[in-house]
Amino acid sequence: MEIFIGFLVVLFGILLLIVVGGFRIVPQSKAYVVERLGSYSRTWNDGLHWHFIILEHVVQIVNLKEQVSDFKPQPVITRDNVTMQIDTVVFHQITDSKLFAYGVTNPMSAIENLTATTLRNIIGELELDETLTSRDVINTRMRAILDEATDPWGIKINRVEVKNILPPRDIQEAMEKQMRAERERRAAILTAEGQKQAAILSAEGEKQAAILRAEANKQSQILAAEAEKESKIRRAEGEADAIVKVQTATAEGLKVLNASAPTQQVLTLKAYETFIKVADGQATKIIIPSEIQNLAGLIASATEIAKKDEKK
Repeated sequence: MEIFIGFLVVLFGILLLIVVGGFRIVPQSKAYVVERLGSYSRTWNDGLHWHFIILEHVVQIVNLKEQVSDFKPQPVITRDNVTMQIDTVVFHQITDSKLFAYGVTNPMSAIENLTATTLRNIIGELELDETLTSRDVINTRMRAILDEATDPWGIKINRVEVKNILPPRDIQEAMEKQMRAERERRAAILTAEGQKQAAILSAEGEKQAAILRAEANKQSQILAAEAEKESKIRRAEGEADAIVKVQTATAEGLKVLNASAPTQQVLTLKAYETFIKVADGQATKIIIPSEIQNLAGLIASATEIAKKDEKK
């Protein structure tokens, strides 16, 4: 009896271990491939699962995240027989866990070999210059070819990037010389263009300065002419005013003289005064009227007239 009870206890322990041990928790972004008696049974996604551990077991845990594989440089030959080293980076993701588990023995090694073969085929159709300038074309063609080839393995190729393209050393040196010469040419062009622009700006500045100087000279001459004109006008007006005043004074003098009923002697004396003024001028010849020859009588007459004026 005791033996039977012990057997039941052992059996219960085994059953409890089977039940408890059969529970598995699958984390997110993972997938478990389960086999039953050596054959594919099912695929577990994230969550709690149970399997009969005696008959079933997990054969592979699949990472569903996008993965990056950086493959070592591969020697390739271009169409113009230039050997270079090219390394690539492949971004891939597992989309079918069953195909990934049973499609190929070593998926990563298969992808690396397939990448190298595809790269050699594509580069073999291009020349060196095309290879160096056609990265996007190479990436696109490689992604399409690899994605189609890896589809039966449950792998999707999201992106392929050519990381480095390394030509032979002599070609690199020639390319560096060419690039240096191109940079020097561009620098010379920029320098010449800068000097040209500076010369243009300098000439434009001198032109503007000359225009301003000419304009200033013109304005100065205009102002000087205006000033000279104004001065002449003022002088002419002054002379006209002086003439008018002289004529007015003369007329007033004649009027006063006429009002005083001058005698013949006074008129003669006035004529003499006019003669004196004429004599003070610049004339080289003076004609003396005959009436002035009797100067003594005229002076005596003038003296007499003056005395009469004083008595009055």
